[in-house]
Amino acid sequence: MEEKNFALGVFSAVAVIFIWSGFIVFSRMGVATALTPFDISALRFIVAGAITAPFLLRWWPRHLSPWVIALLVACGPGSIYALMMYFGLQAAPAAYAGVFANGALPIFTMLIAAWAAREVPGPRRAIAVAIIVAGGVMVAWRGLGAIGPEVAEGMALFVAASAILSIYIYGLSHWKVTPYQALAIVNVPNMALFLPLWWFFLPSGLAEAETFDIVFQALFQGLGPGFLALILFTLSAMHLGATPTAAFSAAVPAGAALLAIPVLDEVPTTLEWAGIGCVTLGLIVLVLRRT
Repeated sequence: MEEKNFALGVFSAVAVIFIWSGFIVFSRMGVATALTPFDISALRFIVAGAITAPFLLRWWPRHLSPWVIALLVACGPGSIYALMMYFGLQAAPAAYAGVFANGALPIFTMLIAAWAAREVPGPRRAIAVAIIVAGGVMVAWRGLGAIGPEVAEGMALFVAASAILSIYIYGLSHWKVTPYQALAIVNVPNMALFLPLWWFFLPSGLAEAETFDIVFQALFQGLGPGFLALILFTLSAMHLGATPTAAFSAAVPAGAALLAIPVLDEVPTTLEWAGIGCVTLGLIVLVLRRT
């Protein structure tokens, strides 16, 4: 068994915060263009799948049964998860994505761990997760006031995306999936299954979209969430475990708020800055004592 490296796990989890914060902000920008959520998902797997496909035979996890692979394909950050997020970002502000998709992640993961492995979190870990989630809600408070007719749909999609991704995160740690195996499991099957469906049957705005929007979404979605985040997610789950990895993901609302300053010219309010500080405190509590 590979020895756990706490520092590598923390570094990977923090890097995921940056990538997933960008995923929320830039995806929100993407769905506001002529590109449909189906287009953005397709661009993601064209790039990520093309990079991964040459190494498929070398990286394929032969130690896993077909049903486990099918579960990880369905619940991982593939086309199902991506479409839930993209359609959710069409229906609700980006603040909702941070709170309901990422803020709910450690809660679902702890529930799965408690049910599947009888892994009861210690009081310090539970408190840390609660602080992080509370900070995420503070960051998103202004967005939570922007209620519209489609917001409930967006919230439901974000929560559903969080639920399925928590299964994937737990599975990475439980079945000891390596970063390269995670790439093979998620990217190539999603490329093979989703791209033909998109090309022949799903609505597309690719012909009307600006070249910059197409290239930017393809490169960011494919190289960031589609490639680097998969590696980093897996390293974090390997070296920290499922629940701490999910708890780090709950810091994404704060990361997205910071990224929105230069990208969307959205300066956080006093309450949002307080939420960012709250999330930071929760992370410190989480990483200083792993209980």
